[in-house]
Amino acid sequence: MGKLRINLVVLLVGLVVFLSAVRNPVLALGAKTFCNDSGDAVENPDIDNVRIYTALGCVPAEMDKFVQWLLPILFGISGGIAFLLMVYGFIMMGTSGGDPKKVAGAQETVSSAITGLLLSIFALFILRLIAVDILQIPGF
Repeated sequence: MGKLRINLVVLLVGLVVFLSAVRNPVLALGAKTFCNDSGDAVENPDIDNVRIYTALGCVPAEMDKFVQWLLPILFGISGGIAFLLMVYGFIMMGTSGGDPKKVAGAQETVSSAITGLLLSIFALFILRLIAVDILQIPGF
């Protein structure tokens, strides 16, 4: 029952974050479509640095720049979630009162958070290993 409650809380927090990110819809064509680095609307964007105004803000239009824009955000979110799960596991461990089942559940929560953090840290290495070295995808 405890794991179900944790999953529901994580799902609810994720839903709130998602809905808060898309609260302002993409504007109609002809309005503020292109933008510069500071988020100001521009009529004729710089061809080397095309950015598009979306619900998430001013986002780069080219794939490599978009990934460079998105990865720090994703790694920050994953690190924050791992930190909160570790804090939650340590609180569970401190308030377990010596109950072996509660201590084991708390240890599992902390070890899962550490494993997820390590997986997110090594995600780029794993992606490069699979995409470039094993599958040999050109231009990756």
